[in-house]
Amino acid sequence: MTKKNIYVAGHNGMVGSALVRQLQNDPKNSIQTSSRNQLDLTNQAEVNKYFKENSIDEVYLAAAKVGGIHANNEYPADFIYENIMIQTNIINAAHKYNVQKLLFLGSSCIYPKYAEQPIVETSLLTGVLEKTNEPYAIAKIAGIKLCESYKRQYGRDYRSVMPTNLYGEGDNYHHLNSHVVPGLIRKLYEAKINNTESIEAWGSGSPRREFLHVDDMANASIFVMNIDKVEYEKIIANDPSHINVGYGSDITIKELADTLKEIIGYKGNIIWNKAMPDGTPKKLMSTKLLNGLGWFPQIVLHEGLIQTVSDYVKNVVEK
Repeated sequence: MTKKNIYVAGHNGMVGSALVRQLQNDPKNSIQTSSRNQLDLTNQAEVNKYFKENSIDEVYLAAAKVGGIHANNEYPADFIYENIMIQTNIINAAHKYNVQKLLFLGSSCIYPKYAEQPIVETSLLTGVLEKTNEPYAIAKIAGIKLCESYKRQYGRDYRSVMPTNLYGEGDNYHHLNSHVVPGLIRKLYEAKINNTESIEAWGSGSPRREFLHVDDMANASIFVMNIDKVEYEKIIANDPSHINVGYGSDITIKELADTLKEIIGYKGNIIWNKAMPDGTPKKLMSTKLLNGLGWFPQIVLHEGLIQTVSDYVKNVVEK
């Protein structure tokens, strides 16, 4: 049996590791990965050498520098530079060494701050971005346009998917640089263990967000990558060359915090620091395009949050 050589860039990250877990289920796949000490993805020469020396059939580009509002505010130069370098090097090397199929994983922050809800793919570049993560968003927009441009100029089958807010196994639970779900899990769990009377959460709690489990995101990515090329061309013929991946409904950050508080069993209070930024007031993705192709998420939010709390306890607290 001839195996398909698939390179997953960013295999140690939350999305990359979920992709590897699911791709390994197919015996026809041979998964290739490279850790940071083996390959610096911001170094063009190293990336070109890797692609030259390895026979790669497909690429899942999940490597990225990511973080929450705090990290995006504190390190804007790092976010725009590293992400642009990583994706540029990989996409260009894939073309240079004749990799015909590539999937780029972007972010819902590419859309304008006040985009009409739910956000459709054609909202891209129709308004100003949310200031707190503008550098990261610009880098991701550049990645979409790179894939689109290599497709237009060279006929490459380079596709892009835009996930909503992700959570799940393997998330980053750093006390400052994490996203909202892992950040709240850590705060609430530590407060429970230490019998702290209250915790502080950033913002007003009123912004609405949708949350998709990372295993659903990995499943959607593989689904999109394997859509027949002729069919895919029809789908994106009159739209931007990316597809939204979302859960389909949203909740307020306060509702999220209260749900996690209940799951963890914390009895104290959550105090909202309204001096801290809220970010975009509402961000719900339209998944009409992807749903029309037959893909829907399988993991209910409440069950996914229970799994994620268990992951935190097992891989952070008990380690």
